[in-house]
Amino acid sequence: MDGERAGGGPADANAARSGLRAIIGRLPRHALRLPILFYRYTLSSFMGRQCRYLPTCSEYAEEAVMRHGALAGSVMATARICRCNPWGGHGYDPVPRCLPAEARWYRFWRYGVWRMPKGPDEA
Repeated sequence: MDGERAGGGPADANAARSGLRAIIGRLPRHALRLPILFYRYTLSSFMGRQCRYLPTCSEYAEEAVMRHGALAGSVMATARICRCNPWGGHGYDPVPRCLPAEARWYRFWRYGVWRMPKGPDEA
């Protein structure tokens, strides 16, 4: 017990810092999740629950933000909302598992799918 200190050392301090960084890194995601949940549980019921896509736009937005982060998820959600119109598409449209290869933070518009890809019967 002579050389041991109770209460941790450099490894414990690094673990605490990395834990704090992880919490701070997730903070924007959770901050953006609040207005999505507010819309889903309040305003959505007044506007009617007739979504053209599955998952709904609010579910899509929440999943995109939680999976891909605040910037990429917000752009993906905005692109999805822009596609949700009478002349837009319909059907199953999941959140992409990975980000597009050509998208970067300085070309953020490339995160979103702005037009529904045409199916084989529509080409």
